[in-house]
Parts: sequence; structure tokens; C-alpha cells
Amino acid sequence: MELRPYQNEAKTAVFDEWDKGIQKTLLVLPTGCGKTIVFAKVTEELVKNGERVLILAHRGELLTQASDKIEKVTGLKTAVEKAEETCLGSWYRVTVGSVQSIMRENRLSKFSSDYFGAIIIDEAHHALTEGYLRVLEHFSNAKVLGVTATPDRGDMRNLGQVFNSLAYEYTLPRAIKEGFLSPIKALTIPLKLDLSGVSTQAGDFKASEVGTALDPYLHQIADEMIKNCSDRKTVVFLPLVKTSQKFRDILNEKGFRAAEVNGNSSDRAEILKDFDEGKYNVLCNSMLLTEGWDCPSVDCVIVLRPTKVRGLYCQMVGRGTRLYPGKKDLLLLDFLWHTEKHELCRPAHLICQSDEVARKMTKNLESAACPMDIEEAESKAQSDVVAEREESLAKQLAEMRKRKKKLVDPLQFEMSIQAEDLSSYVPSFGWEMAPPTAKQKNTLEKLGILPDEIDNAGKAQMLLDRLSKRRDNGLTTPKQIRFLESRGFQHVGTWQFEHAKKLIDRIAANGWIVPRNITPAEYIPA
Repeated sequence: MELRPYQNEAKTAVFDEWDKGIQKTLLVLPTGCGKTIVFAKVTEELVKNGERVLILAHRGELLTQASDKIEKVTGLKTAVEKAEETCLGSWYRVTVGSVQSIMRENRLSKFSSDYFGAIIIDEAHHALTEGYLRVLEHFSNAKVLGVTATPDRGDMRNLGQVFNSLAYEYTLPRAIKEGFLSPIKALTIPLKLDLSGVSTQAGDFKASEVGTALDPYLHQIADEMIKNCSDRKTVVFLPLVKTSQKFRDILNEKGFRAAEVNGNSSDRAEILKDFDEGKYNVLCNSMLLTEGWDCPSVDCVIVLRPTKVRGLYCQMVGRGTRLYPGKKDLLLLDFLWHTEKHELCRPAHLICQSDEVARKMTKNLESAACPMDIEEAESKAQSDVVAEREESLAKQLAEMRKRKKKLVDPLQFEMSIQAEDLSSYVPSFGWEMAPPTAKQKNTLEKLGILPDEIDNAGKAQMLLDRLSKRRDNGLTTPKQIRFLESRGFQHVGTWQFEHAKKLIDRIAANGWIVPRNITPAEYIPA
């Protein structure tokens, strides 16, 4: 099977991490981008190198999918470590294993600690649980690859307890732009659902209380669906089985062809097949279909199970992001949830790395009266945030001039060189989140940057790396930026060092006054 370019990049990046001695690494690919294909090819390479590989997952469907895909992509057959089945004594070099089975002491003890050379964890956002940790501890010398569709840096901070690096991340915007996933349009429905009385449990809203809070709005939600998605194939995520069944009945009363599935549905396979083939146009479920189920023809997703967990939100929306003949886009219906303190996952969190941009995008979507493409909405929010930062920067600069600082504020530097990656940077792993070292602070100060506003080592290192590259490329120094921008020149960070030097020399020769024939705000280096 010919890998897509990003899949090849991902596979190479994983082996590069292992070759550098980084034992446990992560791979992030959005739902629908073929993460199973990538780890199947990684598995093939490991087997060629003579290693045994364990594919670890928490659900039977994921193990079956992994086994089928590995055989289809590589021709390799797999042994099974689950329930009564065991891989011990098998000729096969690849094992698919249930974490619930293999974690048991009486089972683990049958394996030598070096039995597997590599472990691949599917849906790796579950890897923080006791079962996975126990298995990884037993096979402590094995190389480990965690694979997940969760693009959340917040989650990765936690995953940093298990994994030492992020080998490769293919983002949702890039997948859409390169034509591998469906464009997403978000429509905010001005129906306010009150969650202010709902308590939390294990870091998220209590499903039972969400169900009670949601009940009074179900008829209104169905009416909104008639207006906005009656011609689409829709999946609805709800908090409880009884709520899901009640909503199915309401939808059928209003003319939809709705079905419902849950963990106890004896005819689940048949219902999913009928939905796939178009017998139903709405499928209601109580969080059953978040992982391991694909129906590419789905072109509308409604999340009526509000969550603070970005990974879970992305999994739900991911049920509709796959491409399908005749499918133009995925419509994401977003309702206004009223909460007192808790930050909810909204469409903006699918695409925005910065919380600041996400808040702005959410506000913009709420004021829009029609579906908005999320990439366009994110771009608009970015521009709005930059404009607000410029305004804030102007105020800060005015204060800085009063204080006659000799150093450049990091925000001024980032805005001047137009480095969005610096201004929206969020640390992900261990050392990055630690405070800046004394050496980093001293070096930044020598180079003209005020280090007081930098609160983590990752950001400090990014700034130092950028300053080094700028010096190599002959671009302006922070001190040149501070001097010329204090005189009203714009975005001096994009200028060449020599041009800035000549202009400063000219101003110095004029008694440190900008020559009359130069208008700083309009000045463009020749």
C-alpha cells in the first residue's frame, strides 16, 4: 500500500525518535487520517528488524480493526492475547492484546520482560490508566509508540507522564487543506441550555445530571434540526441511554427517520448497517460511537453531551470528518451552553491552538447567522486577536517609553517579527513547562530581550533559537527593533540588520531626531 506523504513523514519521525534513544513517543493524526495504516507500517518495519510487537488497546473492536488492517496492509498475521487466547507459543511476531487481559499479574508473569521489543498503544489518550502503566512497567525496555487522534496540548501535558516526546502531529486544518478530510462548517444555534446546576465528576460534567438538564430542551433542539439539517445524515451524541431513546422518539414524531444504539442493543450491528445504507437519517447514541466506528457518509454531527475534555469532543466530531462521494462538508451544530465557571469544548477547540483565539472565534461564531467554515472563522479570529494585541501593545509601548526600558518586551519582539508561533506557544512536555533557567534569562538579557515576562523554559528556548537564526540570516536585533519602533517605525523585526543600522546612523547624525523627509509610520525599507 502506497502511504500518503504525511503518513510517510509520520513513520520516519517515529523511527527517528527511537534512533535518538527516546524510548516512548507519540503520534497524533486526526480521525480519518489512517493512523492504523501508519502503525501497521511501523509494525512491518519492526518485524523486519526481528522484533516482536504488541498492539495494545482497551476495546475488542479496536483490536479486530488493528489485526485486519495489519494483515491487509502488510500481509502479517497476528496472535491474540485476550480472554482464553494467548500469543505464547505462536509463530506470529505481532500480537494484538487487550489491556484488561494482559495487565493481570498471573498473565504478565508468564512473559519475560524482554518478550516484546516494541509496544504500540492505540487510542493512547487512555494510556494513563493503571492497566497500561502496569504493562509498560513490566516490559520496561520495549520501545513504545502511542497513537491518538486527540490534538489537545492539554491532554499531552498529562501524556507527558508516560511519553517522552511528540514524534509527529498532523493537524486537522492541514488535513482539510490538503484534501484528506472534509471541510467543517459550524453553526451556533441561539438556544441557551442551562448547565449551571450540573456538577462535575472525574474532570467532566456528570452524565446523569446533564441528561436531566437537557430534557426540557429536546423538542426545541428537534425543531432546530428540522430547520438546519433535515437533508443531512446526522449523528447525535447524548449523555444517557434514556435521553438518547427519548430524543429518537421525538425526532420520529417530527418526521425524521431516527434510530438509537447503545451498549445493550442486541441489534446494534443491524442498525448501524441500516444507517450506513440510508434507511435512517439520524442516529442517536449515548457516547457509544466515539471510537472505533466509521460511517464516512455522515455529514452532520450534533454534540448534546457537553464536555470539558477536548479529546472526547474531537472524537465525537471526528465521526463526520471522513471524505465521501458527493459530500461537500460536515455541518457541526453548536448550541449555547450556559455554565457558571466551566469552560466547554466548542467548535473553535477543534482548530485553535491558542485559548485566546478560541475564545474570539467562539464569540464570532455566536454572532454569525449562518454556517461558517471553521478555517475561515479561525483565520478571522486570529486577525481579530492580532489587532487586539496591537492595541494592547501600543499601550504597553507607551508605558515602556515612560520607563525608558533598555530591553525589548517579548510581546513587542514577537509582534514586530510577526511570529505567531511564538505568541501562541503552549508548552507540552516536561522540561518545556519548567521555569526558564538562569542561563537562559542571562542570555536573553544580553541579546536585548526582557526575560521577566517569560514563564517557561520552552518559550525561552524558542526565543533563543529564533534570535540565533535571525542573526545568521542578517535580520534586525532586539535593540534595533526597540530603538526604531520607539520612533514610530513599524514591524522593524522584518528588516535586514544593515538597513536598520544605516537608518539608526542617519538618525544619530541628525542629533537623534528622525530626518524631516522620513515619515516613520509609512517608512518601508528599500
